[in-house]
Amino acid sequence: MQPLISIAIAVITFLLLGAVGLDLRPEDFARVRRQRAIVLTGLIGPLVLLPPIAFGLIAVFRPPAAIQTGLLLVAASPIGGISNTYSYLARASTALSVTLTALSCLLAVVTIPAVTTVIEAGLGRSLGFQAPAGALAAQLTLMLGLPVGLGMFVRHHWPQVASDHRPTLQRLGFILLGALLAIIIYDQFTTVARELRATVLLAASFVVVSFTVGWSVGFAVQADARDRFTLAAETATRNVAITTAIAVTFLGQVEFAVFATIYFLTELPLMLGAVTIFRYYRAPVA
Repeated sequence: MQPLISIAIAVITFLLLGAVGLDLRPEDFARVRRQRAIVLTGLIGPLVLLPPIAFGLIAVFRPPAAIQTGLLLVAASPIGGISNTYSYLARASTALSVTLTALSCLLAVVTIPAVTTVIEAGLGRSLGFQAPAGALAAQLTLMLGLPVGLGMFVRHHWPQVASDHRPTLQRLGFILLGALLAIIIYDQFTTVARELRATVLLAASFVVVSFTVGWSVGFAVQADARDRFTLAAETATRNVAITTAIAVTFLGQVEFAVFATIYFLTELPLMLGAVTIFRYYRAPVA
């Protein structure tokens, strides 16, 4: 089962991040210059804030070791591509969301090893990464940077092809991700059933606290309502495909992916609820 999951992860990650690249142009990164504080906040905020939130929830809920590791891997992962969909549905800052997602995935080559080092120091034990730093960076570059870069290349040279096929590629990626999550639940059914109630509550708490922190950070940098929602969504939405890849491919532990699976299934209705509330209550201009 594990080799199948490893192959599926590689394919799904490539499709989802390729779709991000198809929606991104070099000009989109001009937003980094125009709204530098907001973009830097959206990139650095989760790296600094999510690990302490994870440690705090672990202290409160005291979940089993495998669930603890799963939560910490989620906290260390880059922004999930589905955050773009949340911002789009909320009529928030989709361009900012796409920019943050792409940059987060590209920088994950550096940020994942850095954040996991900090997490390991806080735990007082290793999370289990055995690959040398160079090999890990190379693997992450192929997994993250290549599909985004390839998508941008296609967008630059064949913009109509990118426009026509990006939605299909994204839908296919999400369908396959759903199938992968179902396979993991089936493979780890005993663990999921035993820990479901506590794990859902832990996942929901992480989503809500992360979203609230992201929204508050948006206030701190004087972002408007649309940008605040996007910052909150980007903070709460983690890339479960990358989390699962780390758990299965790098750590060789499918059980570590259980929390990532439940997290995604918990995050989805909560974020769609946030989208609905934001669209109903937001002012036309903040």
